[in-house]
Order: sequence, then structure tokens, then C-alpha cells
Amino acid sequence: MALLLCLALTAALARGCLHCHGNFSEKFSFYRHHVNLKSWWVGDIPVSGSLLTDWSQDTMKELHLAIPAEITREKLNQVANVVYQRMDQLYKGKMYFPGYFPNELRAIFREQVHLIQNAIIESRIDCQRHCGIFQYETISCTNCTNSHVVCFGYNCESSAEWETAVQGLLQHINNWSNLLSPSFRCLEPPHLANLTLENASECLMQH
Repeated sequence: MALLLCLALTAALARGCLHCHGNFSEKFSFYRHHVNLKSWWVGDIPVSGSLLTDWSQDTMKELHLAIPAEITREKLNQVANVVYQRMDQLYKGKMYFPGYFPNELRAIFREQVHLIQNAIIESRIDCQRHCGIFQYETISCTNCTNSHVVCFGYNCESSAEWETAVQGLLQHINNWSNLLSPSFRCLEPPHLANLTLENASECLMQH
């Protein structure tokens, strides 16, 4: 099974991903301002309003990712389209029975969290299809700035490709830190000929 090494620091999760989408402010402003027309029971209004107001913050609390929350623009658009379509459909209804509207909001929220989790993880797994250092453009969910993820794929088809990949990894590490850690001595050129996938993985994880 191909292994994946992600060369990035885990970012502190503070905000949601969907708020980085261009239509988020307009869409959720509409949802919040029309929430009082969606339920026969007055108690549903503050509950639903709170769900919408805290949407981004609660999203980050529920992601539970061990990797930085960085999503590609394409996948962010896909998640946003699903969420907006479901929300717009919900708002097309008139008055709902007590409890129905906030429950539907929670269901959409949970689906959104799962979509974001899958989108971020799938992009990392795609790195397995590459051999050596690979980089793809993303958006940081913490501050909506353009970012990128650098990872190392082990899907090499020959020993020559594997040696080139490891040398590329060493070069990337040297460029990043300007100092080769003693933990990576096992990846220096004299050791590459007899280097196995298991030994390389162990060496990298010790850093």
C-alpha cells in the first residue's frame, strides 16, 4: 500500500472553510434575515439563528483533522454548491412545524462537515499517485488566503525513480531548513542504493 508523507505543519483551526467561498456572505446574510419566517414555533427562531451565526466556527470545531484545513478551490466550489442548493431548497418552503427547521439546518451542517473532511483528505490521498515531491494549490480555511500543500508520494515504478524521488526530498528539506537534520542521514546518497520503502518511512517519521 502506498504511503503518504505530508510535509506541512498542522495549523490551528479557528474558522470554517465555507466562509472562504465568494458567495458565503451574501447567502448566509439572506438565510439569517429570513429565519423568522420559517417556523410556526417562536422557539425555533433563536436556535436557528444561532446555528447560522456560528456556522463557520462550529464547522472548524467539528472537522477534527490531524492535517491543516486547506482545501482546493475546485473542491470548495463543489461543497458550496451542495450546501447552497440544500439551503435554498429548505428556504423555498413556507412555515414549518416546530423543530423541523433547526433539525434540517443541523442535517445540512453535518453533511457540509463531512464533505469538507472528505475533500481535504482526498486531495492528500491523491498524492499517492505521484512519485516524489508534489505540490498543489489550496485555500487556507483559517484565513482564506491562497496556500499550497507539499507532500511526498511513494508511487515510484522503478528503483531509479525512487532514488530520484528521495534525492528530490532531500533537496526540498535542505531548501526549507538549510540544515540537514541528523535524523535524515539515512537518506544521504551513500545509503540510497540499499534503501527500502520501510526504512525510508521510518527515517522520515523520526524527524
